[in-house]
Amino acid sequence: MSIDARTIERTAELSSLYISEEEKKQYTTQLNEIVSYVEKIKQLDTTNVEATDHIAELKNVFRADVVLPSFSGDELKNIAPEFERGHVVVPKIIDGEA
Repeated sequence: MSIDARTIERTAELSSLYISEEEKKQYTTQLNEIVSYVEKIKQLDTTNVEATDHIAELKNVFRADVVLPSFSGDELKNIAPEFERGHVVVPKIIDGEA
């Protein structure tokens, strides 16, 4: 596969970018070098290589759920700026229907 100046122009057009003639030449050269490198990688023998989705060992770290004391309804009512029908009232930040 080869990248030509027209491909660069079309990509810039689709991206709404202006690129100069010098940049077109530069990007054409750089992208062709990248494609050439990928083609070399394709030639590697990977028959005994196990597929992986991540190179680092990942492990979830869990902690036990512990019930801790919280505010009572009366305490919350005393510290909240506005309290209505058992709930803290906060300013509306998103417009639209509820």
